[in-house]
Amino acid sequence: MAGKGEGPAIGIDLGTTYSCVGVWQHDRIEIIANDQGNRTTPSYVAFTDSERLIGDAAKNQVAMNPINTVFDAKRLIGRRFSDASVQSDMKLWPFKIIPGPADKPMIVVSYKGEEKQFAAEEISSMVLIKMREIAEAYLGVTIKNDVVTVPAYFNDSQRQATKDAGVIAGLNATSVGEKNYFRGESYCWRHPSWW
Repeated sequence: MAGKGEGPAIGIDLGTTYSCVGVWQHDRIEIIANDQGNRTTPSYVAFTDSERLIGDAAKNQVAMNPINTVFDAKRLIGRRFSDASVQSDMKLWPFKIIPGPADKPMIVVSYKGEEKQFAAEEISSMVLIKMREIAEAYLGVTIKNDVVTVPAYFNDSQRQATKDAGVIAGLNATSVGEKNYFRGESYCWRHPSWW
């Protein structure tokens, strides 16, 4: 439940390649379009000499700035640098990954002329902030509470890292749950006679 002075809780599908945000209103879930009119937003974050870009703006410039454009951060979240999946995925990405403290994979980019390192949670938090901003622009209220979906195969470390991304983004992650669970819950809300 949203606290006093806060807007409704939003639902965010933090995807590997695209993310979307929705809100329950008018007795249904409404998926909110971004400033480009799209109901999905690329899960991309780009760093330049002058700014940070998120979503469509980041994806649109990837060909000109590949080593500083981060995508697929969800593949790193809650994992270790030494994990076989991380080592395999690194070969496909133009951006640099190095081992950080406790074997955490760190993404290395150049931002405003300086080398910066970000954890996957930090990159994901930037996407979550963008999704919150999309919802706030549409609803005209401040949003603090959210529910974020995660794949059923996520382990506890990946779920916690996703919650941490929400905290970094300034959101009160009321729940981190599996997509299929939320789909079922949505069906029950839309069809109360079913239960």
